[in-house]
Amino acid sequence: MTDTARKVGDHDIIEKGARLGFVMSGVIHLVIAWIALRIAWGIEGGSGSADKSGALETVAGGTTGPILLWLTAIGFVLLAVWQATEAVVGRHGSEASDRAKAAAKAAMYTFFAWSAYAVTKGATSSDEQKTDEATAGLMSSPGGRVLVGIVALAVLTAAGYHVWKGWTKGFLEELRSHPAPWAVNAGRAGYVAKGVALAVVGLLFGSAAVSSRAADAGGLDAALKEVRDQPFGPYLLTLVALGIAAYGVYAFVKARLAKL
Repeated sequence: MTDTARKVGDHDIIEKGARLGFVMSGVIHLVIAWIALRIAWGIEGGSGSADKSGALETVAGGTTGPILLWLTAIGFVLLAVWQATEAVVGRHGSEASDRAKAAAKAAMYTFFAWSAYAVTKGATSSDEQKTDEATAGLMSSPGGRVLVGIVALAVLTAAGYHVWKGWTKGFLEELRSHPAPWAVNAGRAGYVAKGVALAVVGLLFGSAAVSSRAADAGGLDAALKEVRDQPFGPYLLTLVALGIAAYGVYAFVKARLAKL
């Protein structure tokens, strides 16, 4: 099984597809950043969702929308396949934690691919709606508040990991060569900004666990709008949006330099 996974992961189509996935991830992050900026300053048309679903729907509305959506779906599928082979082979980290992260990323990119495909079919279900429904489902389970609290802790842990990875430049270990200083700075800003946004998401889940109201939870869009509603919110959200855009730029660099 390991040999098969290695051969699949090393296949030229899988490697090129994975790099396409990183490129499309960059595009999605840039679109999310643009939506967030419009939300921050109340620009006309800036009421959309600043998350993956909102970005995909924005992309779909363009003249090249269908092509970009299919490229996104294909790229994420092949990136998911590559991550799955890494979970089996573990070449870029043989520890159990590295394999677990690769498996989690494989599941995440599979979900992203399905979301892009669903938009090509006209689906309009938002990430926020899915988050509310999933939280409500957890709340209705035995020990629901505890389960939502566990989700909050998991998201906060992921947020801390993103900030740490950006601040220490740990993301450079994923590249086969050292990029230019501007690319390093983009990666640092991007990971820290994503960590901040995830931290707010975690706090929203924590609030839902305390209040027993599923509607208090929220995904990225709710988190960014929560930032906007704070004192000096538009300025804070602008900084976060620029950080998310920086991550999008870094994703293009990763597409070229990632170890595959």
